[in-house]
Amino acid sequence: MSQSNNIPLGIGLMVATTFVFAVQDGLSRHLAAEYNVLMVVMIRYWFFAAFVITIARRKAGGIRVAAQTSQPIIQAVRGLLLASEICVMVVAFTILGLVESHAVFTCYPLLVAALSGPVLGERVGWRRWSAIGVGFIGVLIILQPGMSVFDPAAAIPLLAAAMFAIYGLLTRYVARADTTATSFFWTGTVGAVAMTIVGLWFWEPMTPTDWLFMGCLCITGVTGHWLLIKCYEVAEASAVQPFAYLQLVFAAIIGISLFAETVRLNVAIGAAIIVAAGLFTFWRERLQRVAN
Repeated sequence: MSQSNNIPLGIGLMVATTFVFAVQDGLSRHLAAEYNVLMVVMIRYWFFAAFVITIARRKAGGIRVAAQTSQPIIQAVRGLLLASEICVMVVAFTILGLVESHAVFTCYPLLVAALSGPVLGERVGWRRWSAIGVGFIGVLIILQPGMSVFDPAAAIPLLAAAMFAIYGLLTRYVARADTTATSFFWTGTVGAVAMTIVGLWFWEPMTPTDWLFMGCLCITGVTGHWLLIKCYEVAEASAVQPFAYLQLVFAAIIGISLFAETVRLNVAIGAAIIVAAGLFTFWRERLQRVAN
């Protein structure tokens, strides 16, 4: 299947993805503070799997067509990797908080953009490399090596960042042969099976109010991952990744307004630099389209 490279659409999808993921993370932070992380992620995946199976059954060919892939091992690895990354990141929320966790996790788009060339064969020009370099400066300002956020606990969201970067690259890779519906089906079903195997051992009763929050978490989970898969299908990973930094901004707003977290000056400055790098990349892409 040939892929398009619609940069404006890809950027729009990435911005929407980051907002939905930030809302999802806020819900996860609340629920993980009250219940076992594995149980929370498991219930979310049950809804996710039910949704993708329902969608598959309504389409021509049903589940058989949706599950059909020439890359079953890579698709399964994607599903397991994403489920594991979600668990690791939610644990980070309970230890570092929403803002600090995202301050460290924000390095994952840099990893994707830098690896999209050697791994996916995409062209990464010097202007994009410049944006990546500026983004790294922003990350260093946020981390402030030797300061409070750069402690052993920072390794948790850093691990999640590496896992999510690999997941993003694999998503782009399988999109060359599989449809969005196929990738979505494998992501939901493999993750649900894996989380059920481990999550049932940690079941806890939930209050009615938290079940409502859980429902919202399930909806945002489905929406966010659909947008992400679609984003990688329509645009080069290296072109849209700078805009994934906006998740830090959205998460900071949620952390401050709902969880009384604070944002240190260096975090605000670093985030501004990272967003500026992404906007510069978009501006250069628009100039190139006009020139061509």
